Amino acid sequence: MSHSPCIEVVEETGSTNADLLERLNAGEIIPDGYWLRAERQTGGRGRLGRKWESPKGNLFCSTVVNLREGDPSPSTLSLVTGLAVFDAIRPCLMNDTPMLLKWPNDVMVFGDKIAGILLERAAHSVIVGIGINVSYAPELPDRKTISIAYANGKFANGPDSVLDGLAQKFAQRLSDWREKPLSETLLEWTVRSHRFDDRLRITGSDGEQIHAWYRGIDEHGALRIQPLGARETTVHAGDVTLKWHDEE
Repeated sequence: MSHSPCIEVVEETGSTNADLLERLNAGEIIPDGYWLRAERQTGGRGRLGRKWESPKGNLFCSTVVNLREGDPSPSTLSLVTGLAVFDAIRPCLMNDTPMLLKWPNDVMVFGDKIAGILLERAAHSVIVGIGINVSYAPELPDRKTISIAYANGKFANGPDSVLDGLAQKFAQRLSDWREKPLSETLLEWTVRSHRFDDRLRITGSDGEQIHAWYRGIDEHGALRIQPLGARETTVHAGDVTLKWHDEE
């Protein structure tokens, strides 16, 4: 059973993920359903060590999932989080606004990145960090971005309102992850993802790139791909680019 969300808001911090990691490492017990939101972050981080731009007016928040015996693989929490963020953003946009999930945990609107997700393990807990472009779309050197306000023609709910919805959606998705077969979460993610046969470029942590066709995800949430000139394989970590954004 999920608990009612508890949301703490601070005016400014370096990183909400880093704050919760420090508190957990100091022995504090942080219950499921607790959220820490910063109106502004000075040291926000994204995947692969990227800096996450954090202007006031956007949503920067973190929560904790305390792992229980019998939980599915913690790595699949990235899909749970992506679904919750998708669920929270969807009602903030016009009905016909195109959205999709991009493996492992990006949320795209009109093909551009609207949210970032960073999961970090701390002993028997996972810190889930989420950034959503509510009012502004910070410029990134390697990808296009969009905000809820821009997608809606400059109208957007405030970040506090978006978080209220997100906390509820996350609690429901987390409950489904724990209480229903994992295959249901994977299917829910798949029907919102990019399409079978989409061209992808996967960049590993070593910088090596693979060009491939998308083949879905496997029963553990890993990315299934068909590399050019090779057999189908799975990818467990990497940065994915949808090829229609490339200039090549």
